[in-house]
Amino acid sequence: MLESPIKMYSTQWCSDCVRAKRAFDKFGVAVEIIDIDRNRHAKDFVRQANGGMMSVPTIVFPDDTILTEPSASELEIKFRELGLVG
Repeated sequence: MLESPIKMYSTQWCSDCVRAKRAFDKFGVAVEIIDIDRNRHAKDFVRQANGGMMSVPTIVFPDDTILTEPSASELEIKFRELGLVG
Protein backbone atom coordinates (compact mmCIF):
# COMPACT_ATOMS: atom_id res chain seq x y z
CA MET A 1 0.00 0.00 0.00
CA LEU A 2 1.27 3.44 -0.88
CA GLU A 3 1.79 6.06 1.80
CA SER A 4 0.37 8.81 -0.41
CA PRO A 5 -1.87 8.64 -3.47
CA ILE A 6 -0.73 8.79 -7.06
CA LYS A 7 -2.01 12.06 -8.52
CA MET A 8 -2.82 12.52 -12.19
CA TYR A 9 -3.23 16.09 -13.37
CA SER A 10 -5.59 15.84 -16.28
CA THR A 11 -8.29 17.42 -18.41
CA GLN A 12 -11.61 16.01 -19.58
CA TRP A 13 -10.75 16.53 -23.26
CA CYS A 14 -7.25 14.98 -23.34
CA SER A 15 -6.92 11.66 -25.21
CA ASP A 16 -3.54 10.94 -23.55
CA CYS A 17 -5.28 11.31 -20.18
CA VAL A 18 -7.93 8.77 -21.21
CA ARG A 19 -5.16 6.36 -22.27
CA ALA A 20 -3.35 6.80 -18.93
CA LYS A 21 -6.59 6.26 -16.98
CA ARG A 22 -7.14 3.01 -18.91
CA ALA A 23 -3.67 1.84 -17.84
CA PHE A 24 -4.47 2.58 -14.19
CA ASP A 25 -7.75 0.66 -14.56
CA LYS A 26 -6.09 -2.26 -16.39
CA PHE A 27 -3.56 -2.76 -13.60
CA GLY A 28 -5.98 -1.97 -10.76
CA VAL A 29 -3.88 0.94 -9.51
CA ALA A 30 -5.70 3.70 -7.64
CA VAL A 31 -5.18 7.25 -8.83
CA GLU A 32 -6.47 10.64 -7.71
CA ILE A 33 -7.46 12.60 -10.82
CA ILE A 34 -7.17 16.38 -10.62
CA ASP A 35 -8.83 18.35 -13.41
CA ILE A 36 -6.59 21.32 -14.16
CA ASP A 37 -9.41 23.10 -16.00
CA ARG A 38 -11.24 23.34 -12.67
CA ASN A 39 -8.31 24.01 -10.37
CA ARG A 40 -6.04 27.01 -10.95
CA HIS A 41 -3.44 25.78 -8.44
CA ALA A 42 -3.25 22.45 -10.26
CA LYS A 43 -2.78 24.26 -13.57
CA ASP A 44 0.06 26.28 -12.03
CA PHE A 45 1.66 23.08 -10.73
CA VAL A 46 1.54 21.45 -14.17
CA ARG A 47 3.19 24.50 -15.74
CA GLN A 48 5.91 24.51 -13.09
CA ALA A 49 6.52 20.75 -13.38
CA ASN A 50 6.81 20.91 -17.18
CA GLY A 51 8.95 23.97 -17.82
CA GLY A 52 5.99 26.26 -18.50
CA MET A 53 4.14 23.77 -20.72
CA MET A 54 0.57 22.69 -20.03
CA SER A 55 1.36 19.01 -20.66
CA VAL A 56 -1.14 16.45 -19.43
CA PRO A 57 -1.35 13.94 -18.08
CA THR A 58 1.26 14.88 -15.52
CA ILE A 59 1.43 12.06 -12.99
CA VAL A 60 3.05 12.45 -9.57
CA PHE A 61 4.06 9.29 -7.72
CA PRO A 62 4.60 8.84 -3.97
CA ASP A 63 8.38 8.63 -4.54
CA ASP A 64 8.18 12.21 -5.91
CA THR A 65 8.87 11.16 -9.50
CA ILE A 66 6.80 12.74 -12.23
CA LEU A 67 5.85 11.23 -15.58
CA THR A 68 4.43 13.52 -18.23
CA GLU A 69 2.42 12.06 -21.09
CA PRO A 70 3.67 8.53 -20.38
CA SER A 71 2.82 5.57 -22.57
CA ALA A 72 0.94 2.60 -21.10
CA SER A 73 4.20 0.62 -21.06
CA GLU A 74 6.00 3.41 -19.19
CA LEU A 75 3.21 3.36 -16.60
CA GLU A 76 3.42 -0.42 -16.29
CA ILE A 77 7.18 -0.17 -15.67
CA LYS A 78 6.58 2.46 -12.98
CA PHE A 79 3.82 0.39 -11.35
CA ARG A 80 6.19 -2.60 -11.20
CA GLU A 81 8.98 -0.39 -9.79
CA LEU A 82 6.62 0.69 -7.00
CA GLY A 83 5.53 -2.90 -6.38
CA LEU A 84 1.94 -2.20 -7.37
CA VAL A 85 1.72 -5.04 -9.92
CA GLY A 86 3.47 -8.41 -10.12
